[in-house]
Amino acid sequence: MFVAPDPGRLRLRNATRAVLGVAAAVAVSELCGLSLTASITGGLAALLALFTVTDATVRNQRITTALLPIAGFPVLALATTLHGITPARDAAFLAVVFCGVYARRWGPRGHALGIFAFMNFFIAQFLHAVPAQLPELYTAVGLALSVAGATRFVLWPIERHTPPAAAPPALPGIGLARPTTRQAFQATAASTLALLVGQLLSEERWYWAVGTVWWIFVNTASRGETLIRGFRRVFGTVIGIAVGLFVAIPLHGAPAPTAALVAVCVFGIFYTAAVSYSWMMLAVTVMVSLLYGLLGVLDPGLLGLRLAETGVGALCAALAVALVLPVTTHATNDAWIQRALHCVHAATAEATARLAGDPKGDPAPHAAELELLLGRVRMALAPLMHPLTPFHARKARACQVIELLDDCAREVRGLVSVAADPVASHDDRLAAACWRVEAAVEALTVSDLGRSRVASTSGEMPQQYETESALVHLRGLEKALSELAMPLGSSPRPPLVRS
Repeated sequence: MFVAPDPGRLRLRNATRAVLGVAAAVAVSELCGLSLTASITGGLAALLALFTVTDATVRNQRITTALLPIAGFPVLALATTLHGITPARDAAFLAVVFCGVYARRWGPRGHALGIFAFMNFFIAQFLHAVPAQLPELYTAVGLALSVAGATRFVLWPIERHTPPAAAPPALPGIGLARPTTRQAFQATAASTLALLVGQLLSEERWYWAVGTVWWIFVNTASRGETLIRGFRRVFGTVIGIAVGLFVAIPLHGAPAPTAALVAVCVFGIFYTAAVSYSWMMLAVTVMVSLLYGLLGVLDPGLLGLRLAETGVGALCAALAVALVLPVTTHATNDAWIQRALHCVHAATAEATARLAGDPKGDPAPHAAELELLLGRVRMALAPLMHPLTPFHARKARACQVIELLDDCAREVRGLVSVAADPVASHDDRLAAACWRVEAAVEALTVSDLGRSRVASTSGEMPQQYETESALVHLRGLEKALSELAMPLGSSPRPPLVRS
């Protein structure tokens, strides 16, 4: 959590900005004379706006931020209106879960709007909001989103100077073959079970079980990823409750120290989110304990109930991914690895075409895409690399696959730098080496990628440096791809990594 690489101190700056944005949103609500409930709602809205909006461009981030009220306000009204009508409230909550997860098919914007809609329903349950409070809650959320937007896009526009990495497009599919559609059914089934069991534990705090299910399904795509995320959520919650017992309860809701510690928790949420879900959940749990202290309802029994509801939610999520339209870890990691290999092939073909004299050959976009795909491959393989995994041979193979794909990425970057040289011409050795790389990728992905664009033998003899440098990188790719095809010990080669 503390020594993970932070290029340009981006995590540090983002976390600091989040603290300032959330604090400013709460301060504005207080200055406007809004109630404590409204101020808390505004602070959480600002936190969500700064945390969930991850579009690849600043312009798209502004549009998504502006659209948040359109997704959140109707849901907030629905939640408060149905506050005392249990069957209708439960059905509406499950509908919000399904629509919120299904919206992820539209990329980062759909993802952010889905989360914001869900959390508005959740916050209404958390604060026991009623229709009479709706105008005040709307005012608080509107002010908070304006303050968060001003903090992000005017006062401290980090993304303007350091654009965020674009997320790779989701795996393709139609109908139930689309991962987001399957996950929408899984999350809804898990939420239904969590809601029923959660209400048996507590008629007032049942929503924690549903909230656990929701956040476990965020940024997961396979059975293994979901199970690991569930374990990390429970682990982080356990530690957070232990901290809450020694920190939040003794404060008895004292405003000044509670506010200071909430700011520390907000920083922890943003700073650790990218590197440790468990530590992020610790920060979330302590923050929630502090907020309950402000509301005057915190006691050890409430923290114990939160742990029980979290366990129920994690168990329901595990049952859903195992029984409802399951997506295996193998199917997911194999799909992402194959996409990375296709990208290696495309980058190689473009680089060779450029070195053959084709001015349209440009491997740079494929090299950038490969970096994004490798990040997704690491996420897909994470369940196999977890310290508690019992499959040691598969863990070793997963580590080896990542190392070899990193080697491929390094060689592709080298090809890009060589191809960028303005003096480049055709060499038959480059064409032959590229075809060998292509054949290796075809053998690994069992697909027909077609022949790469390589110019015919003509033109001047190549300059020796460019040719030899390109050959070194192509041979490095051949070596890495050939090792990807080798089994680990005596285990069978296909598929690439078994779960």
